[in-house]
Amino acid sequence: MFNASRFQRILICPNAFKESLTASEAARAMAEGVARAGAYEVVCLPLADGGDGTLETLVEATGGTIHEAVVQDPLGRPVTAAWGRLGGAQSDTAVIEMAQASGLRLLRLEERDPLHASTFGTGELMLCALQAGCRKLLVGIGGSATNDGGAGMAQALGFRLLDGESKELPRGGRALARLARIESGGSRLPEDLEVVVACDVDNPLVGPEGAVAVYGPQKGATPAQVLELDAALAHYADVLREKFGRTVAEMPGAGAAGGLGAGLLAFCAARLQPGTEMALETTGFDGLLADCDLVLTGEGRIDGQTARGKVIAGVARRARAAGIPVVALAGSVAEGAEAQLRPEGLTAALSIVHGPLTVEEAMQAGYRLLSQATERTMRILEIGSAG
Repeated sequence: MFNASRFQRILICPNAFKESLTASEAARAMAEGVARAGAYEVVCLPLADGGDGTLETLVEATGGTIHEAVVQDPLGRPVTAAWGRLGGAQSDTAVIEMAQASGLRLLRLEERDPLHASTFGTGELMLCALQAGCRKLLVGIGGSATNDGGAGMAQALGFRLLDGESKELPRGGRALARLARIESGGSRLPEDLEVVVACDVDNPLVGPEGAVAVYGPQKGATPAQVLELDAALAHYADVLREKFGRTVAEMPGAGAAGGLGAGLLAFCAARLQPGTEMALETTGFDGLLADCDLVLTGEGRIDGQTARGKVIAGVARRARAAGIPVVALAGSVAEGAEAQLRPEGLTAALSIVHGPLTVEEAMQAGYRLLSQATERTMRILEIGSAG
């Protein structure tokens, strides 16, 4: 049974409540609710799962800095994008969100161009971090507009992708069908570089479960273009194997972000890691957890996908190993989701909505609702110490 009298130090570690609260805002709201309920010591650690918000969350958690650079968007136009540098002992580590430079959100619907969209701007962001002295890159690769297998990124980093006439390939996935060889003499990657990729999908590069077949249509690819791009990426994978001696086409995660996963594996010898695990390790979660008695976490919705690499599941597993209870708050809790997460270590899942509201109303009032729900949760836990 819960006994609130033994909860002296509480770790508050929510993910973002999508389109309502950032992870940092959610943590502040929860901390205010705890403070109204009693004199508890609180540690706030906003978290992310490798998607949107990962850059800001990791930089804030480590006391780092955010930098801006003008790079090229998926269609080669200038765009101001951010990259982060972690603080403290991790100051040689940068955080790159490929969506900042190569994301689908940068294009209007009519601009989506799956044949020519490029990851060149992502490579430029990586280069900015390297020129600033960073030697470890944490790369989040969600939300891409591209299907070029990371070829544009490689071109930005100094690799030459040549056709049969030794001419530079134009950017985009379509051109990869003409790739004859790769020259690495101009590579600007340092020998001591370490690249870790936040990747929560296991799609291979090509085939019916590959980058283009699964994700190409949402980027504007027609059925005919899906076939064309899939064949081009298959050829690209063959050339990568010849050049680097690595077979990346079938590797789980190689198909992430239009094949950027494959490009990072081949050109940067990257290591793929679930985004939540990357965040937990980078922020020193285990060290903070060891000194706490209760964990409060949350995100916008708890459902059947939550157990598959989301923040709440990652937090619950680590807390279970430490013998610490975990309560999750969410905008909504799908039927059966709480029971699914209990074996992972979740003690309880509660909705922050306590009366009839539209989705829009709930999202607009997210801060207030989350803070109030946290206060109610702590007051309920106090019942366990009565008498």
